[in-house]
Parts: sequence; structure tokens; C-alpha cells
Amino acid sequence: MSATRDIVATYRGPGQVVRRLTGQGPREDRALIYLMLGCLMVFVAQTPRLAREAHETGTDLGMSMGGTLMAWLFIAPLLLYLIAFLSQLMARALGSSLSGFGARVALFWALLAASPVLLLWGLTAGFVGPGIEMTGVGMIWLAVFLWFWLGGLRGAAKGAS
Repeated sequence: MSATRDIVATYRGPGQVVRRLTGQGPREDRALIYLMLGCLMVFVAQTPRLAREAHETGTDLGMSMGGTLMAWLFIAPLLLYLIAFLSQLMARALGSSLSGFGARVALFWALLAASPVLLLWGLTAGFVGPGIEMTGVGMIWLAVFLWFWLGGLRGAAKGAS
């Protein structure tokens, strides 16, 4: 199945999609692709906000975008690998048979699959600006991301047993 169809399917059942993705065998190249695409989508979602802030404050848009690009494509992946490792340790402590690969795919896929809502947040931040609308969309994104991640962790653990 294509990634876009998997993203749509994730909104119906995140555990099933992650179980199928991890059932294809431990493919670290795919996990890395999901991570990098997810981080790229976060960067793209930030650009309207950065453009608005640069226009309002008169700061250099190129510098803001360069810093954000570096943060999301070089630093965030390292932190997300650490978060995936910690989530695997926590799942193991709770008696789960979750593998490291399953923990990584669940987290990285959740980031990528929730990116349409994050793109909406970026448009809201760019066109509407700070306020209840931006906060509301951000909270929706957080809820969707957590739902996908926790559902994916459950699905990956079931696939591992």
C-alpha cells in the first residue's frame, strides 16, 4: 500500500497499520524514511508561521528557516530515536514484548501520519496568527499524534508476540 493510503488508513486504525508495517520485517531504511519525511513535514508546516513572524518583526526569514530546517532535519531525528528507545524500555518494564524496531516505527509513523493536521496548524499559524484557533488546532494535532503513537505501540507489540 502507498504511504498516502496508509496515512488515511491510520485515521481509522493506527494499530493495524503499524502492525502491517512492522510485519514486513525489520526494515530500518523504511523507519528512517518515515522519520525524515515526518520531520520534513514539520518543517514545511512551520514555514507560514516563520514568514508571518519575519514580516511582523522585520527579522530575516532565511535565517529563521535555516535554523528551523537544521533543528528538524538534524537534531529532532536524534531526539526522536531517543524517545523511541525510552518508549521501548517503558513498554518492556510494563511486560510488553515490543521490539526496538516496533517502537521506532510506531513513533516515526505517528509523526508522519499526523502531518496533515500539523500542516493545518501551520496554515492557521501563518494566516490567523496566535490565538484560540492556533491553540485549538495544535491541541487537535497533539491528540491525533498521541492516538497514533499509542495505537501504533499497541499494534507493534501485538505483532511482535
